[in-house]
Amino acid sequence: MEDNKLQKINELIQKVDEMKKADKMDLSSDQDLSIAIMNLVSIEEHFFFTGAKTGKPEYYDMLQEVRKMRGDLLRKIIKEYEGEVWCISKHLLAASMRLMEVGTKQHKAGNKKEAEDLFEKAYDCYSLFWGLNMKLIKTDDIKKIDAEAVNKHDTEKKGFLGKLGELVKKAVDCCLE
Repeated sequence: MEDNKLQKINELIQKVDEMKKADKMDLSSDQDLSIAIMNLVSIEEHFFFTGAKTGKPEYYDMLQEVRKMRGDLLRKIIKEYEGEVWCISKHLLAASMRLMEVGTKQHKAGNKKEAEDLFEKAYDCYSLFWGLNMKLIKTDDIKKIDAEAVNKHDTEKKGFLGKLGELVKKAVDCCLE
């Protein structure tokens, strides 16, 4: 059983390395694009609230323009999806952005432990986004074992998102040229 899990992790690492070598995905550009998409979601929210607060419907028109742009850019990263993975992806990026912003405010207020917890959750959402869209997650393989363990033999107990986050750190390196 443990050998099977180890084999799957090694296969994922190999798959990511092959994708990088074959240049199937420019992960550093895609990472930049994902951050831009986060900001576009935030801009959509600001246009909505500004329209609601001012009563000026032209803000809703601008919201639609930004929404279309966000959709076009998201299609560059999400080529294939099933079910609601498209919407899940958008919401994972939006949640990651908001958690980063709240974490930054907590950090500035001197609440560093709270900020670190929020930053960790932001990164978990971001890792889950990449895991889904790089097809590193197979939903038929997911089952509940322990809140922090991937399987009963897991000694590090970083949890599924912790392990996925480590893989994303290795795969998505914006500093590689």
